[in-house]
Amino acid sequence: MRKTRKPPQQINAGSMADIAFLLLIFFLVTTQMNADSGLLRKLPPLNTDAEPPKFPERNVFVVLVNANDQLMVENQHMDVSELRAATREFILPACNDPDQPVCMDTTLYVPGAGPKQVTLTKHLVSLQNDNNTSYDMYLRVQNELIAAYNELRNELAEEWYGKAFDKLTDDQAAPIKVVYPQNISEAEPKQAGGPQ
Repeated sequence: MRKTRKPPQQINAGSMADIAFLLLIFFLVTTQMNADSGLLRKLPPLNTDAEPPKFPERNVFVVLVNANDQLMVENQHMDVSELRAATREFILPACNDPDQPVCMDTTLYVPGAGPKQVTLTKHLVSLQNDNNTSYDMYLRVQNELIAAYNELRNELAEEWYGKAFDKLTDDQAAPIKVVYPQNISEAEPKQAGGPQ
């Protein structure tokens, strides 16, 4: 009697496509994409012909951060917790002080509040870091500088409109930006300790 060979059994792959499709949907729904984060800065337009503006020394607030995350502001060692107050003091007009930025009185039209007499300064905050400054220190310094501007803008917005600066319309915010322009210049980092 002759034996008949059974054909090899096949795996039923009919549902494999369904499983793959369900896994794809699962990963699409559960995967979180990292959103870009960083500092909001608007770079000036590229103009290679124009000479950089010259600022008198008294108009420049110099902030240096070294490789050990130590802060030097206007040739004085300072803790980062003191930076906001020092920046505010520099930005606020003090026309009779020869160490403060040059002042100019003018009249601005403030939408909803009419003409306002204001004092403007031609100040510049100059920030320079070392190549080995930690990212954490870099962000802390940036936050304190921006916070100084935000506080001054909020105070003026409360005085003129009775609400916070970020609640203003673009037309309302424009004259406040003229009074407190965010003039932060960031120089290219230096390698103070030599190449490593």
